[in-house]
Amino acid sequence: MSQRKSQGSKPRSPARRSEEPPVRGPVEVTVERVGARGDGLARWQGQALFVPQSLPGDRLMVEFAARRGDGWEARPVTLLQEGPGRAEPGCRHYGLCGGCALQHMDDATYAAWKWDLARTTLDRAGLLAGVEIRPLVRTPPAARRRAVLTASRRGRRLWLGFNERASHRLIDLEQCPVLAPPLQALVAPLRPLLAGLLADGQQIDVALTLLADGVDLVLEGLAEPALPQLETLAAFAEAHDLARLTWRRKPGVPAEPVALRRTGLVRFGGVAVCPAPGAFLQASAEGEAALVQAACQGTAGAAQVADLFAGSGTLTFPLAGQAEQVHAVEGEPEGLRALTAGARQLPPGRVTVERRDLFKDPLSPPELARFQAVVFDPPRAGAAAQAAALAASSVPAVVAVSCNPASFARDARTLVDGGYRLLELTPVDQFLWSPHLELAALFRR
Repeated sequence: MSQRKSQGSKPRSPARRSEEPPVRGPVEVTVERVGARGDGLARWQGQALFVPQSLPGDRLMVEFAARRGDGWEARPVTLLQEGPGRAEPGCRHYGLCGGCALQHMDDATYAAWKWDLARTTLDRAGLLAGVEIRPLVRTPPAARRRAVLTASRRGRRLWLGFNERASHRLIDLEQCPVLAPPLQALVAPLRPLLAGLLADGQQIDVALTLLADGVDLVLEGLAEPALPQLETLAAFAEAHDLARLTWRRKPGVPAEPVALRRTGLVRFGGVAVCPAPGAFLQASAEGEAALVQAACQGTAGAAQVADLFAGSGTLTFPLAGQAEQVHAVEGEPEGLRALTAGARQLPPGRVTVERRDLFKDPLSPPELARFQAVVFDPPRAGAAAQAAALAASSVPAVVAVSCNPASFARDARTLVDGGYRLLELTPVDQFLWSPHLELAALFRR
């Protein structure tokens, strides 16, 4: 939940002056390794430097920039000698756009680095011994089926794209090699549409999701459109064959329909589900398939399975194809509606649905006792409270899915300290050329 800042309650503290770097002008460094955020790590007279777009073995001249943690951002000046594994970036926006940090790596170097992120995550948490780390599940280019762009009108020009690296400035997107073609095809025609819709200085989010029956487009941050604007939006949806076009004033409120030309469907385990406009969907079909496979393999043979943080049923309905009963728990009303509608397509009792805030009210050990397996797939913050309850339970098998290695390591440590063994880990690369990594892990008592 966002916290609103108090206005006028006390005077602001004077701004702190930026720390002065230890030296002015370029210094020579050699990159030792690439860190978890995709930057090369180097040292100069004991000072840690984070060098963007670099590789181990690169020798280069850099300048100290801003402080970053216990080190410094480095601004590359001259590449003196290349390390192995460099490739020519395939996107004209690379280097400015904050979406991709690693297009300068060749494919083999990139895949090895991504896999090693999983190994390092376990090693730092003291969990590496005895764990099988499976091969990295890859997502190909042009497979990203969900993206949120920012649109901003400045004078007569409409900017549409992603933020620059470590900045609120926008890249005016011309191409994106990770976007699925139906999403990429909408970028150019969206510009004139939004230029006529937004006032000077206005900025909104543009959420694009490729569903089974077409593109779902949500304009978020929009003031209520007048009738002529609604007609323009409806004509755009018709011209570009959108499945749905909706708008909302701010995050967290229901989207208002403009054009609902088709249902807006996805299929999870053969069950047709209608997620709410802009609802969470795994970023790629390949990534989703890998996570579903890990969940189903890890719970094979279990008659009663709990799916916690179930969302719209990405894992729930595939699990229901092999278990006698799946109990799906979700806290968001929109996800619950999708789950409930999907459950009606199956035999009565195959999928039961419960609304519950698992951050504040996790399933307790007695409640967990009836399940032979539990799957949990929380947001980036992880599932600290639920992991603690699982650690105190008698559930034989747990599958943890995570989009944040840091919170995964914390929750995995809790389970292992509670008597589970971490047996295998599958790294999933859904966000191509970015430092983000998803993990699916199997724990058994």
